[in-house]
Amino acid sequence: MTISENDFRKLDLNLLVAFQVLVREKSVSRAAERLFLGQPAVSGVLARLREVFQDEILVRTGRGMEPTSKALALHAQLTPALESIRTTLFEQPAFDPATESRTFHLGMRDWVEAWLMPGLIARVQQAAPRVRIAVRASDARLGTRMLQDDEMDLGVSVFPDGPSWQRREQLATMGYRCIYDGKRLGIGSPLTLEEYLAHPHLVTPTQTDFRGAVDDELVGRSKRRTVTYTTPRFAALPLILRRAVAIATVPEQAARQWAEGFGLTSSPLPVRIAPFEISMIWHARREGDASLQWLRGMVREVVASEMSEVSKPTAPAGKRRRLAQK
Repeated sequence: MTISENDFRKLDLNLLVAFQVLVREKSVSRAAERLFLGQPAVSGVLARLREVFQDEILVRTGRGMEPTSKALALHAQLTPALESIRTTLFEQPAFDPATESRTFHLGMRDWVEAWLMPGLIARVQQAAPRVRIAVRASDARLGTRMLQDDEMDLGVSVFPDGPSWQRREQLATMGYRCIYDGKRLGIGSPLTLEEYLAHPHLVTPTQTDFRGAVDDELVGRSKRRTVTYTTPRFAALPLILRRAVAIATVPEQAARQWAEGFGLTSSPLPVRIAPFEISMIWHARREGDASLQWLRGMVREVVASEMSEVSKPTAPAGKRRRLAQK
């Protein structure tokens, strides 16, 4: 391709950077704060952009300023190109974890943090003593936005496929288990469906109601469980289960940890529901970031190590009625 200097006579790199910020922030005042410029200066930049692209770029609606369709299309095309320029000019081609400093922002649900971070931190401390990690709450609903707004470098949780710029790598497939205080409830493991339905339940739904993944299957069987407590956070559940007559249905790795750490009873789920995927997601503009490639490799190793524990034989369930007889 032959590049003509005349094609760029009205543009400079700063103008394109301002365009990206204006479209992302949807506000002249917020863009001015991000660019460390005065609002009149950014208003002038917007006027120049409108002239260059022959488009309004931002239009006022009942909800505030919104990018035009052309602006959104240009933003999607320019983002990888600008990131490539930034990488070429400013990023080092390699990452030496033993000597370099770096702070990573990871997004995940709290049970994923409790499951993966002990092993990941141990590995990072050994291999990269100057690397810091900050975890932020993220889930299937927040992942794409948090990547787009640079609120996290890498997401590790249950994430669906996203827009074309979102990269996703499946790490593991996981099922569910029940967790409860077997002595308090007077039952052992495995649970029967009748025992499962006879006790109150604690759930951690992704939507704001008293339903979880298992309820759709129960409805199909014309059955129903009684849910008495719901929370978006897993961390409180084992503490509640130690004192409540209740059952929780949670990811199998969380159940394994809570059974070992809190003296609770873990049981296979007496209802068949589909497993779910644990994935990593990151922005395409970070594809060439050597430090993030290193971190993804570390996460991949820790997940593989933790999942291998699931396949190891566990202590036999024993005489499941023994608890009830004591």
